[in-house]
Amino acid sequence: MNKLIKQTIIRGRVQSGAGKGSYFTQLDWVVEQCRRVLGYKPFPGTLNVRVADEDLNHLDLFLQESDFELIPDDPVFCSARVKKVKVNNLPGAVILPAEDVRVHERRLIEIIAPSNLKETLGIGDGDTVTVAAI
Repeated sequence: MNKLIKQTIIRGRVQSGAGKGSYFTQLDWVVEQCRRVLGYKPFPGTLNVRVADEDLNHLDLFLQESDFELIPDDPVFCSARVKKVKVNNLPGAVILPAEDVRVHERRLIEIIAPSNLKETLGIGDGDTVTVAAI
């Protein structure tokens, strides 16, 4: 019997990012595709979560399946896989750009949401969150 259980929850700490998320999340093609598939316009920016050491070995399995792909209308941009999640039970989506264009290390995941998750959840850098696959 195969005892491999798919990890559905990742824990991590909120961390400031590179400051590029607000630009990406407001591109017309990103907004349109998110509205169509996720049902919302992303808040300008991303929540960056540094995956906890104890969950790092599950990260690849957690991110293995995505729900859709953001496809750019301009070849200057790359596509990105998107995985629907809940952050402390609020809706969001992990954005997974191609490895060659990622600005963060592998253990830092970027999450878009319909609102500013830091404000909505009352959290800040260093606070722990759970990211659950849905």
